[in-house]
Amino acid sequence: MGNEYPDRPTVAVGGVVIRDGKVLLVRRGKAPALGEWAIPGGGVELGETLEEAVEREVREETGVRVRAGRMCHLFEDIRKDEAGRIRFHYVIVDLLAEYQSGEPRAADDAHDAAWLGPVDFPSLPVNQSTLDLLRKLGFLRHGTE
Repeated sequence: MGNEYPDRPTVAVGGVVIRDGKVLLVRRGKAPALGEWAIPGGGVELGETLEEAVEREVREETGVRVRAGRMCHLFEDIRKDEAGRIRFHYVIVDLLAEYQSGEPRAADDAHDAAWLGPVDFPSLPVNQSTLDLLRKLGFLRHGTE
């Protein structure tokens, strides 16, 4: 997801995988969320369904295989530079995804990948959109992260 200074918004997906009380997250290796822990995902390729994109992106970033399910969250991420120009503009569709196989290992543009529980969140730089999503899903409660 490194589409700097685009001429139109980029459609992207995230795969929300919760297993045994933990959520699968990656530590981003590229802007705009460099260094932050977030839901694994990325840009949708031409001709690819949202479900196919989630399954591919989660596998590419973490090595974990999933089966994509229903949409659970939709948001925009628009970031400007110091001059006020649009540096990034994403429309992101998060889908719930069912764990199939594999253990997390960072790959592609992720610096790290792990199953994290609510107790892990206070000590980590977690992306605000990820926190909002996990609160919405009831995975996190306000004031616990």
